Amino acid sequence: MNKPVTTLADIAALAGVTPATVSRVLSGHPRISEATRGRVMEIATQHDFRPNQTARNLRLGRTHAIAAVVPLGHQSAQRVSDPFYTTLIGQLMDELARRNHAMLLSAVAPSDGGWLSEIARSGRADGIIVLCQSDQDAVLRDAARTYRPLVVWGETQDEPYCCVGTDNLLGGKASARHLLEGGRRCIAFAGMMDTPELVARYEGYLEAHREFDVEPGPHIPVPFAFEAQARDLYTALDRYPSIDGIVAASDMIAMKALHELSERGRSVPGDVAVIGYDDVTVAAHTVPPLTTIRQDLTLAASLMVDLLFRRMQGEDAPSVQIQPTVIKRESA
Repeated sequence: MNKPVTTLADIAALAGVTPATVSRVLSGHPRISEATRGRVMEIATQHDFRPNQTARNLRLGRTHAIAAVVPLGHQSAQRVSDPFYTTLIGQLMDELARRNHAMLLSAVAPSDGGWLSEIARSGRADGIIVLCQSDQDAVLRDAARTYRPLVVWGETQDEPYCCVGTDNLLGGKASARHLLEGGRRCIAFAGMMDTPELVARYEGYLEAHREFDVEPGPHIPVPFAFEAQARDLYTALDRYPSIDGIVAASDMIAMKALHELSERGRSVPGDVAVIGYDDVTVAAHTVPPLTTIRQDLTLAASLMVDLLFRRMQGEDAPSVQIQPTVIKRESA
């Protein structure tokens, strides 16, 4: 009776059942009588018994963890602390928690093409969610050939991997069209074009100008990094005083534009109308409140997790494109 209780067999001997029954009780198996379940759980509690979850996971071939990785290969890379990422990551964590899975979050500055295969081979996660295509499309395509439980957030086009993302072409077009319909005729596009998502947003911006037979305004190649935005926007706004509208590739860029315009005594939207992209939480609280394109991140997280779990079960889950929405506030 004084022997430490450290194994399933120890619990089984005290409860008068088999070790397999103890295992079923501790894993929540439904086909166990309440009497047996109560007896085993009471003994386990009395002896402060904690099963070796790592060994159990290895035996079952599962970790109950999902790797979420942000590749930072492109020049305009958003930091993981950006409000867009913190919101999306929080939504993903909530979805995974509902399925009793943890998140292993990391950011990677790719130095070679093997970073994703390394994560897949590590055995630390049951699946992988990549939170940006960055400039890593070739790596994603290569990994998707042999690794099925992979879902990517990004621009959904003809990629062979499962991808979830907003219709960025439509979003960019809706941004520019909103300003053009408001009478703006020298509209700048503020943002880089070094990811598939940003390229699609710029293409949509150009499409709207063709539709209205208006010459596109200047392209201001502003990265997401906040300290760089000030320098680039400062120079551009002085170089192009005729700008009367700004289509920003993100809300963070749009917010910096609001600040820089205010510093120059140019009113928003009187002198310059500004529209962002993402609809992060703070967008509604800027001065003036920011008109923007909403990406439904609650829906996005739900879709990504659902598709990933379907792929973990061997299903051929396809890519999904989410429709963006224009959120009209006071900046445009």
